[in-house]
Amino acid sequence: MLRLTWVQPEDLVGHELRQARQDGREPSAIAARWRAAGGEEAPERAGASARRASPYLRLLAEDLLDELADLPGTLSEREPTSLARIKAMCPDWPEAAAVREVPGPRPFEAAWLGRAAGCLLGKPVEKLPLNGIRALARAAGNWPLNTWFTARGVPGELLAAHPWNRRSAATSLAENIDGMPEDDDLNYPLLNLLLLGRHGRHFTTTDVASLWLDELPAGRAFTAERIAYRNLLTGIEPPRTARHRNPFREWIGALIRADMHGWTNPGDPAAAAEQAHRDATLTHTANGVYAAMFVAATLAVAATGTQDVHACLRTGRTVVPPRSRLAAAVDHAVELARTHEDFDDVVDALHARHSPTHHWVHAVPNTALIAAALTHADGDFTGSVCRAVSGGWDTDSNGATAGSVAGLLAGSPAALPDRWTTPLKNRLATSVADFDGTGFDTLAHLTHLEATRP
Repeated sequence: MLRLTWVQPEDLVGHELRQARQDGREPSAIAARWRAAGGEEAPERAGASARRASPYLRLLAEDLLDELADLPGTLSEREPTSLARIKAMCPDWPEAAAVREVPGPRPFEAAWLGRAAGCLLGKPVEKLPLNGIRALARAAGNWPLNTWFTARGVPGELLAAHPWNRRSAATSLAENIDGMPEDDDLNYPLLNLLLLGRHGRHFTTTDVASLWLDELPAGRAFTAERIAYRNLLTGIEPPRTARHRNPFREWIGALIRADMHGWTNPGDPAAAAEQAHRDATLTHTANGVYAAMFVAATLAVAATGTQDVHACLRTGRTVVPPRSRLAAAVDHAVELARTHEDFDDVVDALHARHSPTHHWVHAVPNTALIAAALTHADGDFTGSVCRAVSGGWDTDSNGATAGSVAGLLAGSPAALPDRWTTPLKNRLATSVADFDGTGFDTLAHLTHLEATRP
């Protein structure tokens, strides 16, 4: 039986009920109707429930998704999605740069390598609970986390209790790494490299949609991206693609697409955030969009090579509406990182605040964790990626973004420890266009080319 993940209507209702509670809609009456009809909560870790719903329950799910979308919310005024309203709400929105001073290819190569290494570090423990991540690393003598995960020396009963990510263990444990395996966290920067090459920096959201239909296999898109992809195939156009029966519109997907927008706008965080907005609104709204803008602006400052990680994060924060949930989460995370010596204490506090109410792929807790990891590590590469992954939730995506920022700040591949770069073998696997097997040095030159394009 094929149970396609992230699109079954009966699985989306539970996620939309949770999203409604988070963005100020009152869904209790609809939730009661769903439960009375035999509807279940959303799968906590998987993308689809194990059992197929009855035709009646599926039709009810579709109706309830539409009813939930029509509920009035209390947060829409302080959490807009339109760029004009976002900018109006951000009193410290950065000034547009008159001239971009683009560095050579080496910082971009460090950013690509950092993104790959951080992603690969997090892949085997994606979806595992925090206590499982800690137990597996401790059993291997790797806590606080400082290098790749391994099964060597880990007791069999512990491996049985906390099995590695099924899809990733064969290519992402220390004993198995042989180049960078395919991952959506690397596919999206490749797609945006194609986007800029074909349409330039003034691309539209429709250009993003067209590129995906041409170059992104549907099976390589997940959560909000898969919903938007489905919506495009049914004739729904952006930006409605982000809203129609899409309970994942504030999850992390847009954030993991933001790097290229930051890398190619060195010293111009405003332009980086605006590009990220046009990309993100294909699939996301509100905090899901802000997370992408935050990362893009942070990377645009890091690309100058003149600011430390704290200045980069402060600038990233200026493009986030100050009364939004994401702003509060990032501010809280940075303050925790500044005031706690032990990062485990920071992580425990973040989980206590966010885990009871947020899915592990939601943008709010994951962006907060990334900001905390970079702050606590003071931008150090190993410290940043290891802290980001050790904090749980979306481990590979958080490691990738932290690695991108810290790698860019390092400025050169030679500044990254060999244990992170050598196993990558300067080789990336992907199903995007003709990039399979491409080296990170080549990707850096292509990125540099787009950064210098008018």
